[in-house]
Amino acid sequence: MRNLLLLVALATSLSVLGQQDSLQKVVQFSGVVVTGDSLNPVPFTTVYRERDQRGTITDSYGFFSIPTFVGDTIRFSCIGYMKSDYVIPDSLPDDRYNIVQILGRDTIQVSTTFVYPYPTKERFRQEFLALDLAQSKDELAEKNLEAALLYERMQESGMSASENYRYAVQQQSRQISYAGQMPTISLLNPIAWAQFIQAWKNGSFKKQ
Repeated sequence: MRNLLLLVALATSLSVLGQQDSLQKVVQFSGVVVTGDSLNPVPFTTVYRERDQRGTITDSYGFFSIPTFVGDTIRFSCIGYMKSDYVIPDSLPDDRYNIVQILGRDTIQVSTTFVYPYPTKERFRQEFLALDLAQSKDELAEKNLEAALLYERMQESGMSASENYRYAVQQQSRQISYAGQMPTISLLNPIAWAQFIQAWKNGSFKKQ
């Protein structure tokens, strides 16, 4: 009788241990979340385990990957879509499992909105004339591309990186060319005269 009880206890313990081992099997759960109507990926979908409320989110292509246990319930949640649950099967032959999860769009119904006209034509005329209507895109583009405005912005922006590099290279080349001798006088250089006149107009000499 005692031996029989020992055998029953041993079999029960082995069965419990086997169940615990199967429940603790780790599975790398991966997949893609798509829409149900067009099969487009659903980016930034929340994918988490209900067991411990921890998880991840899908990338811009709808892909996700999360470690789970066999039997875990995985919930997919995204704004504008209905929530969906998926249970990890307990009969997986491998420790990796991939799926394509489909989410249906969640239709939101709002209350009825009533639009009433102005009470009188005079009131409508008054309100319409008081509107500050923005210019059209063509008018804004034509205004922003005016030659005078572009020239003014170009003067305020200064030299670009490539222009600064070209100027520095020219200075270095000039120093190398006149190494060991006196540099020439730029009295006949039109660029130097243009820079001098521009500096005179800007009042650079007064500041000094």
